[in-house]
Amino acid sequence: MNILVTGAAGFIGSHTAERLRQLGHNVIGLDNFNNYYSIELKRLNAKSIEDAGVEIYEADLRDPDFGKNLTKDIDYIFHFAAQPGISSTSSFEDYFSNNFIATKNLIDFGLNCTDLKMFVNIGTSSIYGLEATSPENVAPKPASFYGVTKLAAEQLVLQKSREKQMKACSLRLYSVIGPRERPEKMYTKLIDLGLKGEPFPLFEGSDSHLRSFTYVGDIVDGVVSVIGKEDEIDGEIFNIGTEVEHTTQEGIEAVEQVLGKSIEIKVVPKRAGDQLRTKANIDKARKILNYNPQTSLIEAVEAQVEWFKTNFVD
Repeated sequence: MNILVTGAAGFIGSHTAERLRQLGHNVIGLDNFNNYYSIELKRLNAKSIEDAGVEIYEADLRDPDFGKNLTKDIDYIFHFAAQPGISSTSSFEDYFSNNFIATKNLIDFGLNCTDLKMFVNIGTSSIYGLEATSPENVAPKPASFYGVTKLAAEQLVLQKSREKQMKACSLRLYSVIGPRERPEKMYTKLIDLGLKGEPFPLFEGSDSHLRSFTYVGDIVDGVVSVIGKEDEIDGEIFNIGTEVEHTTQEGIEAVEQVLGKSIEIKVVPKRAGDQLRTKANIDKARKILNYNPQTSLIEAVEAQVEWFKTNFVD
């Protein structure tokens, strides 16, 4: 099949593009290579997926004409591109344009792909709000611009399914970790600062926050499992992540264990909108997608440390 992956130079998008190529699909990747975080890291990711046989194009989904030079012979769209996370440097306009307007433009492109079998929106547990422990049928209560705009984007996509204009589903991902994690995210920053012997800034009170830290390979298992189930999953939402919870403190200790050294902690003020608990309820994904994440926290951290040392340590 011909598959379009947006955000293909990003963390999870790049892993998914590689997996789809390994499964024998023709994969086209899109990314705008913005400077939200290191463009060098995005270029490194892009090279990895190009070496795997993925075609990657630089394009900004906020431009309604982003797809004018792309083939319309697309069977599947996996939509990862977004303004991610909770950041004081990102404005509401950043979240709105990258998460809502960009999704609307991609939907319009998809509607012109006459053989499109499924539009797969990549959502987030932040849609649920400060506590993300619920099944998919619980009313969401997002507590950040990120969560609000990702919920709105998700509903834009599912609207087209309700209107029978295209088949679509949405996957809400939980606390993804592993190789290629963004530099401002917890584990990459812990590894980087731990190796340098510099203090890690920990948001006040967050050491007791609970997370479904899920290895990126287990996330990709769930993402690609939707292929071939178009009729069964049309219009549906699925939580994708591990049911195993760890505190942030346990995450810090896992990195210390793998590095073989203690990490100095510097407590900084709380971050507004930060989730207190995420625990993926994956009963629906287990039943319909046969989803079964297996990677332990230590195994995930070991893989991430190896990747970091290979690419960023002389």
